[in-house]
Amino acid sequence: MAFIMDIDLEKLTSRSRKPWDSTPSTPSHPLTLNHSEHDDRTRRRPGQTRWKYLIDGFKRDPHAKVTPGNVIRGGRQPYSVEQAASATARTPLARRLKARHLQMIAIGGSIGTGLFVGTGSALATGGPGSLLIAFVLIGLMIFCTVHSLGEMAVLFPVAGSFSAYSTRFLDPAWGFAMGWNYALQWLVALPIEITAASFTITYWDPNNSRLHPSIWVIVFLGLIILINLCGIKVYGEAEYIFSIIKVVAVVAFIILGVVLCSGSSEQMGFKAGATWVDPGAFNHGFKGLCSVFTTAAFAFSGTELVGLAAAEASNPRKSLPMAVKQVFWRISLFYVISLALVGLLVRYDDERLVRGTGMADVRASPFVIAINQAGIAVLPSAFNSVILIAVLSVGNSSVFGSSRTLAALADQGQAPRLLSYIDRRGRPLLSILLASLVGFLGFFAGSDKRELVFEWLMALSGLSSVFTWGSICLAHIRFRRAWKMQGHKVGELAFRSQAGVAGSWIGFGMNAVVLVAQFWTGFAPVGYEGMSVRERVRSWFSVYMALPVVLAFYLPYKLWNRTRIVGAREMDLRTGVREGNLRELVEEVKEEEREWGRARRIYNFFF
Repeated sequence: MAFIMDIDLEKLTSRSRKPWDSTPSTPSHPLTLNHSEHDDRTRRRPGQTRWKYLIDGFKRDPHAKVTPGNVIRGGRQPYSVEQAASATARTPLARRLKARHLQMIAIGGSIGTGLFVGTGSALATGGPGSLLIAFVLIGLMIFCTVHSLGEMAVLFPVAGSFSAYSTRFLDPAWGFAMGWNYALQWLVALPIEITAASFTITYWDPNNSRLHPSIWVIVFLGLIILINLCGIKVYGEAEYIFSIIKVVAVVAFIILGVVLCSGSSEQMGFKAGATWVDPGAFNHGFKGLCSVFTTAAFAFSGTELVGLAAAEASNPRKSLPMAVKQVFWRISLFYVISLALVGLLVRYDDERLVRGTGMADVRASPFVIAINQAGIAVLPSAFNSVILIAVLSVGNSSVFGSSRTLAALADQGQAPRLLSYIDRRGRPLLSILLASLVGFLGFFAGSDKRELVFEWLMALSGLSSVFTWGSICLAHIRFRRAWKMQGHKVGELAFRSQAGVAGSWIGFGMNAVVLVAQFWTGFAPVGYEGMSVRERVRSWFSVYMALPVVLAFYLPYKLWNRTRIVGAREMDLRTGVREGNLRELVEEVKEEEREWGRARRIYNFFF
């Protein structure tokens, strides 16, 4: 309760300074990188050959760091939250992401195996009713979480990861644990997606008679590495194109599903909607519902990437709110509606779902099964091509997310210093290479141990997002409390969460419920009566591995650095505000809104 009830009856002191005070929001620092100077240094010089220009680009830029050094003091010296906040606010990363990039990242950036393939095993375990309820509940939680994140990210578009908000508003030790938790989540996501991509090819070559799966691992991994080595602008354009393809595919599936459910299915040999009667809407009762939560959490993971990308956006104050509001449409359109149609078209006892080997087996995709039932010759192959693009997109995002997080942790002394290497093109080169090396675990796709490896990689990634989302909600609750105690008003914020503090409480509470439900289903899964003690322990770790990982980072760091919970009156609410005069900015926004008509106000509320 110390996180929440930070009560102090003293009057506001001089610490209650507003972000727009005359004091600069970010103090000057010799390592602060001027982006125009960085562009000058990266231009090709007269007389310089293309080869020399290419080689020089990989050399270290001594002026470029994601966060300046000496932020985290070694040994048992006190941790400086103020220095950490100042460090994460100054980033040399190129701010080249435009509004369209952020919007497409928010809408379809993380749609991959979790939605297209993983929902097959979830449907088989819980039935269509459990699948729909679980995704609606997790969707509500994500809606509240992303809006909380958007409010903080617009005000503080910091580099690194969401651990910056945990460090600033909660506890530096918890911020350290969340940083590594988030980095590991995306590090293991790359081989998961690479494996899924190589298995997607087996749809056209079931026996791998043409090419070994390892060949496809090399091709896909090489493409992902190439995109990330080309810089943030190429990454943004690639994700923009990938997301458009995924959006079009999901919309097309929804149209097809509506047509089939309207009566056309009877002419094709099956009756849409009968699955809710025979075999039924639910499988394995309440436990089946709880078992679907991990799949839903994995499917939604990556939604928060829009907050991570805020540090590299050209104008986060305008582009980020629009991207955050897109989450509502993503949840309702891509997840709820599409999965509702899947539940109407596919039986949960379908042999293709039951025989599926896991989240990497595209043959167990309920989307592909539904299309196959329609009997349209070309569509299954076309949709499998979309799944292939989707998994490559998420793999691409995994390198982006993990490399930025690792570089920020390294510059703060929370990861090996080598990972802070930033080259003259502004790329966290060694962090990208480390993330790429982990991707080579995808070669297990051609091994007889692939299912075991895939299971444990999923164990590391499954609930990591839940810890991240819960920390975001709690950080927002603490931020709002500090904002009020230090004399500010909600109207002073450039962007306000539509769900407000109540939404953060809902999101935090639902994250806690998911963790409790998964603890139960991990310890006593469906059919546990016939399992040995060893099998039950393995089952628990397969869904709850994230907890011991978080504690392994949090407790030693907490004890060694003797960090403490940050008080509401001590929180730094000034450092990192990108705009120089926030008061004038807020007044300008209000003046624009007063000129809007009713139609524009309705549009702006949703978009």
